[in-house]
Amino acid sequence: MRIVFAGSPITAVPTLDALVEAGHEVVAVVTRPDAPLGRRRVLTPSPVAAAAEERGLTVVRATRLDATATEQILAERPELGVIVAYGGLVREPLLSGPDHGWINLHFSALPAWRGASPVQHAIAHRVGAGASVFQLVPELDAGPLWSRRERPLTGDETTGDLLAELAVSGAADVVSAVAAIERGERPTEQSGEPSFAPKLGVDDARVDWNRRAEDVVAHIRAMTPEPGAHTSIGEVRVKVLAVAEAPEGAPSPPPGVVTAAGRAVLVGTASVPVRLLRVQPSGKKDMDAADWWRGLTTAEGITAS
Repeated sequence: MRIVFAGSPITAVPTLDALVEAGHEVVAVVTRPDAPLGRRRVLTPSPVAAAAEERGLTVVRATRLDATATEQILAERPELGVIVAYGGLVREPLLSGPDHGWINLHFSALPAWRGASPVQHAIAHRVGAGASVFQLVPELDAGPLWSRRERPLTGDETTGDLLAELAVSGAADVVSAVAAIERGERPTEQSGEPSFAPKLGVDDARVDWNRRAEDVVAHIRAMTPEPGAHTSIGEVRVKVLAVAEAPEGAPSPPPGVVTAAGRAVLVGTASVPVRLLRVQPSGKKDMDAADWWRGLTTAEGITAS
């Protein structure tokens, strides 16, 4: 099948690879423009652009799927569009341009967590993880399903861990959906009450130590690696990269108060304390929380906020 593929981050690369390896003709790859990365702000292609160029595929760089991008895409006469985390909306006339329209790999068990941050919301709320391949329609993530898989949470996952896993299993689901389309099969309408996962920003990632420990830990894991859980110690913003349950019998300071028990650095919550494992103070490299604690000029009684 002649396919146009749209995606940007590393989580979209397994699907692009799977489509090519399945023998489909990927006539164009649409991705976000190159962006400055790192301290030196080096202009860097998206992971999808890099993967496509390695394969010698035609790359269309577009901030949004406007008239110019639509003309470029439809000129390739695609039979099907496949989109995975591109970062922009597909509207008419592009939506119905390919013979079979567009299918979308979405990282939730729809209709749970429609929107931009499904994995973060699933982990933060400790419910509803999975992946779905659906037929794209004008309404947000509401199209009929080609496949739907649920993935129970263990409580240990970060968003980065779970996305990496679902990117691989979801790629196989996309290839199966394309085969079903080739056979003339029809998708199944979504059923159940939808929930929504709006885009998250830096402010959403601030840790609220006044919540119960299980909610604090789930929030931190949900925000890892992006947008990045963080707290403030005085005027310094500190990223919280990894946490765990506090050791049995550990002291329980008030919510937000940081203390130590041996090498364990603890922060109080509304229930039991949380143990910090790795942190990254602003402007520094990530480090073991115990090393960070020893380096503070003020120790006992400091408060995270």
